[in-house]
Amino acid sequence: MAVNRQPGQLAPLEILEDIPKLITEYFVTSPDLSVASQLVSFGTSGHRGVSSKGSFNEMHIAAITQAVCEYRTAAGITGPLFIGADTHALSSPALCTALEVLAANDVSVLYQTGMRPVPTPGVSHAIITYNRGRSTGLSDGIVITPSHNPPDAGGFKYNPTHGGPADTDVTKVVQNRANEIMAGGNKAVKRVTYKAALAASNVREHDFVGPYVADLANVIDMDAIAQSDLRIGVDPMGGASIDYWEPIASHYKLNIEVVNRSTDPRFAFMTLDHDGKIRMDCSSKYAMASLISLKDKFDIAFGNDPDSDRHGIVTQSGLMNPNHYLATAIGYLFTHRPNWPKDAQVGKTLVSSSIIDRLAADMGLNLCEVPVGFKWFVPGLSDGSFGFGGEESAGASFLRKDGTVWTTDKDGILLDLLAAEMTVVTGRDPSQHYTAMTEKYGAPIYERIDVASTPEEKAVLGKLSPEQVTADTLAGEKIVAKLTAAPGNGASIGGLKVVTENGWFAARPSGTEDIYKIYAESFIDKAHLEKIQKEAQGIVADALK
Repeated sequence: MAVNRQPGQLAPLEILEDIPKLITEYFVTSPDLSVASQLVSFGTSGHRGVSSKGSFNEMHIAAITQAVCEYRTAAGITGPLFIGADTHALSSPALCTALEVLAANDVSVLYQTGMRPVPTPGVSHAIITYNRGRSTGLSDGIVITPSHNPPDAGGFKYNPTHGGPADTDVTKVVQNRANEIMAGGNKAVKRVTYKAALAASNVREHDFVGPYVADLANVIDMDAIAQSDLRIGVDPMGGASIDYWEPIASHYKLNIEVVNRSTDPRFAFMTLDHDGKIRMDCSSKYAMASLISLKDKFDIAFGNDPDSDRHGIVTQSGLMNPNHYLATAIGYLFTHRPNWPKDAQVGKTLVSSSIIDRLAADMGLNLCEVPVGFKWFVPGLSDGSFGFGGEESAGASFLRKDGTVWTTDKDGILLDLLAAEMTVVTGRDPSQHYTAMTEKYGAPIYERIDVASTPEEKAVLGKLSPEQVTADTLAGEKIVAKLTAAPGNGASIGGLKVVTENGWFAARPSGTEDIYKIYAESFIDKAHLEKIQKEAQGIVADALK
């Protein structure tokens, strides 16, 4: 009998993950090192996999952690390592494995008191706060999370001393060494028992929550929110922000209601995403259906994915498109942060909406367009040259009120609270701000589609040059730019972007599937967008010949 997988409806019992089996597979399944998909592979957000598929198992995590320890030694990193994990089922055993290896390597480790979950921004904030004013003995961190991915997924990422996602100069070293260690049967891994690790003098509990909560007043106008009667709804979506919202409400005396307190690793409370899968994507109207149904109960509401690096903003009008909220956040921040550097740039990924480009040009702001991946914003946020860095997948961070760094990783909690500040300070919620923006700059229609592609085609697409694009027009308009490198920093985009006056598309190969992704936007209408999408496939096909 077929199982009903209706998007936006609660997940049927039949598809819920078998958690004991999933965790058993973590410990008993060994990867087949002759299969590429079962090796350690660091993408834009670290190594990810599934225990039953031999891609996220004890062997992987022990080898990766050992490789991180060796990297720290080679890089001269001697401060504490802040480690956090989200609420995915595989995150807990992976945390235990990592602690066993870190303890044996005599790394000073700080984990959340009571072994409670820690969001990605909590780790980034801890690293930056510790390192502020120091030139030696710097700290770094590990976050164990597969982000918004399904309940069977596991993930492991490393944040160096800058507090943000490691760049390829680091991840390649860690990845290659981890695979080398696994090829040697993990004999190079130093490890003690879990009991011994917790008893070790170099492994200690740490409060991530208190310092983060207390510091929020230095980046958000918490007094303005507190002095209002704003009704705020929060859905942690079973994630690591669950331990943060009540302390935030208590510390600042905010009218916050946490509508879902469950941390069930099956994520049984979730409504199904567009494809009938359980996915904690706070930018999806299907995954966010439960909170959206409560929108009339609150003035503003928001959700976060399991590691809380993404934001989903729900107003009285419904769930905001991530691109729309990024634009309103930029418009608000650069007119309400008088102590930011006057030349602070707006950082955006090249597949984010071009309404940001029009807004920045109108406001006289310097725009820096970079490839996909939050790592590209790290240097600018660190030195204050970027006031804001945001990407199309509902992830962003920005500077403190005084123009110094807050986090160098995405912070969903921060962007949630900004929506509340914006609403009380201006008297209009973010959706209303965006509507006003479209009246001035136009109303873009944005969509991403997937196109089947062979591994060989994907390899060519990732290395295209502008000269390989022979087309002069796109959807009836003259092409004004053909890009294979980001305008903001000259870095390769690993694909192609083609721009006209009122539209654009970008094509990038998937790192995990035999597809390439087409991101497209039109400032005219839906028919124009569909024409862009259709012609984009033809342009890409011609370029791949």
